[in-house]
Amino acid sequence: MGDSNNVNLPPGFRFCPTDEELVVHFLQRKASLLPYHPDIIPDLDLYPYDPWDLDGKAMVEGKKWYYYSRRTQNRITTNGYWKAWDCDEQIISSSSSKRVGVKKYYVFHIGEAPEGVKTNWIMQEFRLSDGSNSSGSSSSSCGRSKRKGHSKVDSSKWVICRVFDHSYDSDDDNENGTELSCLDEVFLSLDDFDDISYPN
Repeated sequence: MGDSNNVNLPPGFRFCPTDEELVVHFLQRKASLLPYHPDIIPDLDLYPYDPWDLDGKAMVEGKKWYYYSRRTQNRITTNGYWKAWDCDEQIISSSSSKRVGVKKYYVFHIGEAPEGVKTNWIMQEFRLSDGSNSSGSSSSSCGRSKRKGHSKVDSSKWVICRVFDHSYDSDDDNENGTELSCLDEVFLSLDDFDDISYPN
């Protein structure tokens, strides 16, 4: 899999955004209809595509795929579905200590819910925080919140997704700039990930 999607980056540059940068510099501007540079992340309706079919469609950097998508409850693809993990991780601004976004985890399963076979494919879905002006006193929370924000920014429509195969990703996290939080480490250390097979 090549890096042919990086045509808008100058030679020698890599796309290695932190979680905060994805939310503040890309997603927030996208939702506010403001220009953002570099304009390299495509809009993609994820859910018809299996994760191994993203190459050539989403923006790829190394073994990670990035794209904007509309928020939807339909996460069924051609050969499986994305199943949510029950914890959301709050993304806190490093400059203001305010909550700016939320990162939610999904694991791809092959087959039909709820009896699909878990794979190594992981999706991190970033959305803007409903309470964008609230202070971030906690870095993570479990369960679902039904509270809706009243910001002028339409945070309900757009998300940024980062998709990767854990079997390739675990050795590269310290080199490519991707933040590995405590939730990431717990999630990626699950014992039942070791013996999982998946289509090429």
